[in-house]
Amino acid sequence: MAIAPATQAAAQRSSNQDVGFALGILFMLTVLFLPLPAPVIDMGLALSIALAVLILMVALWIQRPLDFSAFPTILLIATLLRLSLNIATTRLILSSGAEGVTSAGYVIAGFANFVMGGDFVIGIIVFAIIITVNFLVITKGATRIAEVGARFTLDAIPGKQMAIDADLAAGIVNEQEAQSRRRELEEESSFFGAMDGASKFVRGDAIAGVIITVINMFGGIVIGVLRHDMSVAAAADVFVKLSVGDGLVTQIPALIVSLAAGLLVSKGGTRGSAEKAVLGQLGNYPRALFVAGLVSSVLAIAPGLPFFPFALLAATMAFIAYAVPRRKAEEQAMQDATAARVQAVAEEEAKYSVKESLKIPGIELCLGKQVAAALLPAHAELAQRVSKMRLKFAKQYGFVVAEIKLSDDIFMQPKAYQIKIHGAIIASSELRIGEVLVVTGDGPLPRVPGEETREPAFGMKAVWVPEIFAAALKAEGFTPVDIMSVLLTHLGEALRNNLAQLFSYKDFRRLVDSLDPEYRRLLDEVVPSSLSNSGFHAVLRRLLSERISIRNLNLILEAVAEIAPHVHRTEQIAEHVRARMAQQICADFAQEGVLKILRLGPRWETALHQALRRDVKGEVIEFDIEPSAIEQFSADVSKVVRDLMDRGEVFVLVAGPDIRPYVRMVTERMFPNLPVLSHLEIARGMPISQAGSVS
Repeated sequence: MAIAPATQAAAQRSSNQDVGFALGILFMLTVLFLPLPAPVIDMGLALSIALAVLILMVALWIQRPLDFSAFPTILLIATLLRLSLNIATTRLILSSGAEGVTSAGYVIAGFANFVMGGDFVIGIIVFAIIITVNFLVITKGATRIAEVGARFTLDAIPGKQMAIDADLAAGIVNEQEAQSRRRELEEESSFFGAMDGASKFVRGDAIAGVIITVINMFGGIVIGVLRHDMSVAAAADVFVKLSVGDGLVTQIPALIVSLAAGLLVSKGGTRGSAEKAVLGQLGNYPRALFVAGLVSSVLAIAPGLPFFPFALLAATMAFIAYAVPRRKAEEQAMQDATAARVQAVAEEEAKYSVKESLKIPGIELCLGKQVAAALLPAHAELAQRVSKMRLKFAKQYGFVVAEIKLSDDIFMQPKAYQIKIHGAIIASSELRIGEVLVVTGDGPLPRVPGEETREPAFGMKAVWVPEIFAAALKAEGFTPVDIMSVLLTHLGEALRNNLAQLFSYKDFRRLVDSLDPEYRRLLDEVVPSSLSNSGFHAVLRRLLSERISIRNLNLILEAVAEIAPHVHRTEQIAEHVRARMAQQICADFAQEGVLKILRLGPRWETALHQALRRDVKGEVIEFDIEPSAIEQFSADVSKVVRDLMDRGEVFVLVAGPDIRPYVRMVTERMFPNLPVLSHLEIARGMPISQAGSVS
């Protein structure tokens, strides 16, 4: 119940304001016809000057021109006020001018005495100069700027409307923000269109002021001579002073309003008050201030010129040029410090927030308490080596793996560490703090005390030896490996075994978006007509799952474009791509230019081929083999491969094209880093060395 009286009071005040504003406009119109006494005219002239100053101050301090969108209306009212007062003063000058200089009011008399110094010739000259400045300089320039601004603003409306619609369609802005931007665009076009017309008010006001002043002077002299029996000199002295004083009283506010209009239309797209826009941009170039100060100092010592003014200007400019960069540096430092504090607070809050706990890092290296304490002094080196590892992966495999997060876990075994991908543990092991690892393979063991183990990355035979025997190990010809290198080697192999998981769809989009224009057109031909984006992504993931680099994406795309229109299974497309990439695959797995291969014996080649079941078209639809045969095959492969790995051999397993995927499926669980190639993937001209056979 208490809201209704307040609402009614607000409505009553608004109604009273409307009525008062309308009465004010009517009063200005009645001044055109009704005579006013001198005190009322003095009040009106004072109001005109104060209103002009107010308009100028608002034009100086607004942030953008559209914030003063009522300027055309205010300009029309101010012009009407000056013209009505001009007519009222004209009536008073011509009717009562013979009585003395104060007959038209004390404001006109004060301007006549103060500006003219009692000499109407000086007044005429000053009045002519003000008219020239207002009419030829400020008004003409402001009019031209308003015309051009209105033209370009109206021409740009369709493009801006299309940009708003595009942002709305893309989801960059919502419907409410789009409506706000459209409303602002309408207001901007209306404002600049109105300013184009309002500038004509200023121009017409200047012309009318000149005409009215000339009429007052000649009309006053004629009336003084014919009606009041004054001499021509006496009539000229009185009426010219009054007319010029009246012209100055009206033209000075007109000049101020013209300046406000010029500042408003020339502000353009600059945001901020005029003081910040002008002084800020002038102060952004200290070297320019130094040069201007140097020129002023030269003029100060030039013969015939006063020293003090130029020396003062030179010193002022040099001081500003020196102080402005320091002040900006201090402000930037304060802003950076504030931003750092805000970011630190935000990170601290996010660290314990529920939302942050739901985020799963792509790669995480989790350390036990003792391992973290041992590696903490070398944290910078660890971070640098991890960064180099990511760079090496990017060059080797053609995409950037996710950042590796280092963390510690008090619930883990103190000497243990875990490697996680998307929160799942993919590898783990333990490190011996204060010891080094010696990889021996099938070679002799070192003569120093140690404990036999398996190297975590490749599963080779190794020995943990106390670090104090590192010199003795080197003397025996062994290479001791510190715990950080052991950890990073294991991390690298774990990531290589899970490249397919690390290659996200976001990484895929980043790669295809960076293709050259020609290959972009080829991609558009293939996707989505023959293969979807997700299908292409799956092909690349199949390659990475076997450590086949996708750095030559152009060649991969060409191979996909050849086979995709004819087959739709991702496995078949990937096998065709591998055959096209034979040269790269062999070069990646060769050592010193020679590819060492491990063949399948005739027994297993025949057995695996017989396990393939095909449809009427000859395509493989099933791999049907007895579990006991798989167990025997796994045992035979494991025996040969383990022996070669313990000897430190680098080799690949070779099988027929049809059975290669199934051989890989069996061997990857035992030896995930063992490459399995088909005969079609052995590049022509590649030197081959046989490491053995699985028989």
